[in-house]
Amino acid sequence: MTAATITPIVPSMANEPTSPQAVDLSVDLAGIKLATPVMTASGTSGYGPEYAEYMDLRKLGAFVTKAVSPEPRKGNPPERTVETRGGMLNAIGLANLGLEGFVTEKVPFIQELGIPTIVNVVGHCLEDYRKVCQRLDEINCITALELNVSCPNVADGLDFGTDPVRLRKLLDDVRPLVKRAKLIVKLSPNVTDITTTARAAVEGGVDALSLINTIPGMAINVDTWKPILANRTGGLSGPAVKPIAIRMVNQVYEAVARDANIPIIGMGGISDWRDAVEFLLAGATALAVGTALFVDPRVPIHICDGLTAYLQKRGLSTVKEIIGKLR
Repeated sequence: MTAATITPIVPSMANEPTSPQAVDLSVDLAGIKLATPVMTASGTSGYGPEYAEYMDLRKLGAFVTKAVSPEPRKGNPPERTVETRGGMLNAIGLANLGLEGFVTEKVPFIQELGIPTIVNVVGHCLEDYRKVCQRLDEINCITALELNVSCPNVADGLDFGTDPVRLRKLLDDVRPLVKRAKLIVKLSPNVTDITTTARAAVEGGVDALSLINTIPGMAINVDTWKPILANRTGGLSGPAVKPIAIRMVNQVYEAVARDANIPIIGMGGISDWRDAVEFLLAGATALAVGTALFVDPRVPIHICDGLTAYLQKRGLSTVKEIIGKLR
């Protein structure tokens, strides 16, 4: 993948004060105070320690962990990732160390992190989601739970995320168990109308929505005539999916989230501050960066610097002034 060229707009100093205007990048995500709108996307930074050596995580608005399921999962066999033109395919298969492994080995790091932490939750069935959510809701350092109902790389990954009736049933089961943490649903793009599942999630009592997850794709080795991924298909992420993600964020914002006062975490190919501005204008309150971290782990910092310069140039004092302002 080609690294994105990040060129922040620098305000002209002609007739400007000698010191730049202060800009407030903080946002409110369903009552969660984020110092910046930029966070990691689930599955791209491990559980924190894996990423911490490359960037000061305290500069993020929030950190989102990789998935946690009731029992450990080995995931899919290799090959599990392949670079594509404009993005990458992954078929990790939600590999993780399981609920008790997460609580024992990873929560101590989260307790010292000092920023909001969102845990991605997966399961095969309703009972799996209930078990993980109830246990993690008891841990005060976990700020929110993100229900992953939209992973295309496991056999049952789309069962809840593509069916509004099943999604509502899941939330009817899980919502009463999540009493302290905020509850987020990560929506699948692999539907005819994403507003139907978004509406089911909102009616089920979610505090926020995140979208989009990856889109199923395939890559073939032209020498062996075989699929490159052992899973045959994988989830496409990166710049290639950005226009789709922005369209869906804007659809959900205008049709469902705006009137219901439900914030959106937008994701899908965010690589620089221009991408961030597009998602914010489309209606996202917060932004999750994933694939771009594999190119440059410090991309979130560059995005925040670029956002600050952009807002300064336009005479705006807060990032909230551009959220949902698509004309």
